[in-house]
Amino acid sequence: MKNDITFKELKDSGYTDKTIKEEIQANLIAKIKAKEPVFEGLWGYEDTVIPQLKKAILAGHHINLLGLRGQAKTRIARSMVSLLDEYMPIVKGSEINDSPFHPISKFARDLVAELGDKTPISWVHRSSRFYEKLATPDVNVSDLIGDLDPIKAATLKLPYSDERVLHYGMIPRANRSIFVLNELPDLQARIQVSLFNILQEGDIQIRGFQLRMPLDIQFVFTANPEDYTNRGSIVTPLKDRIGSQIFTHYPQTIALARQITEQEAVISDEDKTKIYIPGLAKDLLEEVAFAARDSEYVDAKSGVSARLTISAMENLVAAAKLRILESGAEKTNVRLLDFMSIIPSITGKIELVYEGEQEGADYVAKILIDQAVMNQFESLFPRIPKLEKEGIKTAYTDLIKWFNKNSLQLYYTDTDEEFYQKLNSIPPLVKVVEENTSGLSTEDQNFCKELVLWALTISKKLDKSEDQANFTFDSSDMSHYLRN
Repeated sequence: MKNDITFKELKDSGYTDKTIKEEIQANLIAKIKAKEPVFEGLWGYEDTVIPQLKKAILAGHHINLLGLRGQAKTRIARSMVSLLDEYMPIVKGSEINDSPFHPISKFARDLVAELGDKTPISWVHRSSRFYEKLATPDVNVSDLIGDLDPIKAATLKLPYSDERVLHYGMIPRANRSIFVLNELPDLQARIQVSLFNILQEGDIQIRGFQLRMPLDIQFVFTANPEDYTNRGSIVTPLKDRIGSQIFTHYPQTIALARQITEQEAVISDEDKTKIYIPGLAKDLLEEVAFAARDSEYVDAKSGVSARLTISAMENLVAAAKLRILESGAEKTNVRLLDFMSIIPSITGKIELVYEGEQEGADYVAKILIDQAVMNQFESLFPRIPKLEKEGIKTAYTDLIKWFNKNSLQLYYTDTDEEFYQKLNSIPPLVKVVEENTSGLSTEDQNFCKELVLWALTISKKLDKSEDQANFTFDSSDMSHYLRN
């Protein structure tokens, strides 16, 4: 925290007064020249969104971030705080961060006129120069711009014509700061109109007061393209006043998606030491989100948020943690069976089309997991033939024959030793995995043993039944016979 000083001391220090856009530009240029990272943690945007964002800042534009939910729009806006100076001087006591060099409120103008170089100056940290408002239909002009304050008028015994009776809204209070308005299309059209002057001329008018307050604000708006038809729209004159519109997107590769999930998922250090998550399990989790974005049951226009995999990762770890508690084991690995625990993370994060609603959210979630399993399986193992030809042996013939005489029960609460002992007791399964995944770690190979069984059930070569405690794998022919 910096100590208060006088206006004279500020000028003697060599401080140069800058607009917020000049300030952000200068700090961005300094970071680029020093080869320092800018907008850290925005994985997958290095060659797309971030270059556009840098250009918009250098152009001095207000910015509209347009993209589906869960594409880090708010995170991008908040990351701009790092481009502000650490401290900013204001006229002490100012409600709207008045610069002593260019005071705009009556309070600051009068104080500077009265005290001159002795005007007290206080400092505002950059963390306090970020303002954020969710645009809901009930937001009004008074909230954003301001209104007359009858209590202030009565207390100070002032007429309503006096500027001192004004109550400043969120936008004037964000003077010399970053102001983010989320979900802009949700803002009523008549309220959007009140932003015209602020964006173009930089001034405001409160309740007809003839005052010009040249506010200095960096605006960042966020919007979902689907909102234009679902809930409202951004009025054309407002869009025209926003300098740069930047489209965001979902991660384009599994590797990038993994980085985002690992960065955002909240997992304690203790859980990290006790619970091992195989690399293939992390990849499979991201495959579920990719499958959802391509699914005929999911509304693609609504999008599938990155929060799906973040929440799912936390549920996976919770499932493994519960096993440790119930089994008394000290450590455990995440298993494919644990993926049943991510269904609540899926059903709450996707919007279904009519066909999906007919099938039900839980059913769609299981389909997505199955699709992800098959995508990963086919990247590692030979394809499973649809038909078994007489006398022609496939990579899975011996394994399927093993299940003609045997079955396998896997319990959620099995310790790792019990669980993998059961899988390793199936020689054809061990052989298939070793022949195709010799370059993988032991943990990933163990995960692959489940993957093979799961893929065979999806392809109708084996049967899989489940209850709250276990999964049972057996011959599809045997299961059909027993059911009939």
